[in-house]
Amino acid sequence: MTGVRRPTLEAVAERAGVGRGTVSRVINGSPQVSTEARTAVLKAIEELGYVPNRAARTLVTRRTDTVALVMSAAEETIWDEPYFAGIIRGISGALSDTGFQLLLAFAQSAVEHERLERYLSGQHVDGVLLISLHGDDPLPRHLESQGVPTVLGGTPVGADLSVLTYVDADNVGGARLAAAHLVARDRRRIATIAGPQDTQVGIDRLAGCRETLADSGLASDLVAYGDFGEESGALAMRTLLAREPLLDAVFAASDPMAAGAMRVLREAGRSIPADVAVVGFDDSATARHASPQLTSVHQPVHAMGAEMVRLLVARIRGEDVQPVAVILDTHLVVRDSS
Repeated sequence: MTGVRRPTLEAVAERAGVGRGTVSRVINGSPQVSTEARTAVLKAIEELGYVPNRAARTLVTRRTDTVALVMSAAEETIWDEPYFAGIIRGISGALSDTGFQLLLAFAQSAVEHERLERYLSGQHVDGVLLISLHGDDPLPRHLESQGVPTVLGGTPVGADLSVLTYVDADNVGGARLAAAHLVARDRRRIATIAGPQDTQVGIDRLAGCRETLADSGLASDLVAYGDFGEESGALAMRTLLAREPLLDAVFAASDPMAAGAMRVLREAGRSIPADVAVVGFDDSATARHASPQLTSVHQPVHAMGAEMVRLLVARIRGEDVQPVAVILDTHLVVRDSS
């Protein structure tokens, strides 16, 4: 049985009555084509059922129409924590109208980072979105130095911020709101379950809470640390109760850590919020489904993902986007836990 031959670029040119170069310019979106020629080419493409050869188009345009989302965290952490699910939905939704495909990649170890850097800088993608960076990760600087447009989700630690583009929530301000709320509830022994201090989000949320407690004349040294996950919040809560059995409030730097803390408080016979008020950070489904429902700082993760995409696509398309920091507002959602 003889296979049906796919229509060629030359066949489209012949049907449209134009040169091969004109057809190529129409397919690649060049503005240097008359309206009449463009109409003829598009009509010929439709009539012949022509499908552009993607590999050949990539050679011409040097574009892959693919964007990589790189996450420097364990896969189980990413799927368990509401922040990641929300920001991925925001990114995916914003990309759906751009024509770009999304490639998901994970990298934790130094070896994985090196291998991924080689891939990303090898013209396999048009740009990179990076989230969950720890420490002074060199990956974004390396990618930028090799001409790969890169946008970060979250403020990088220890980097030259004047050469990087990133999107973040107002983590300091949100933590200040949480602490001020607990102070207004007449809580005086306020503990903090902070996030990892090799991330700027962990540093900022602890700083915001401490600033407000200090401004209120309260001690700010009752701190334990977690990794933003629920089990780390439970472990931190046990540590805090051992240090200060009479604590009357807890600010946890993520909703999962707050959920772990609430579980330990119930096991210890503490009533929430009568004995201990609890505030989280995320305003996620975890907060709404907790018992009692969790007061939490809302961060606009969908908007953060969409803004990351907007900036990256603009850079890929050659628009004049200088390195910029976009910080989105946070606000407190008060529920029954405080």
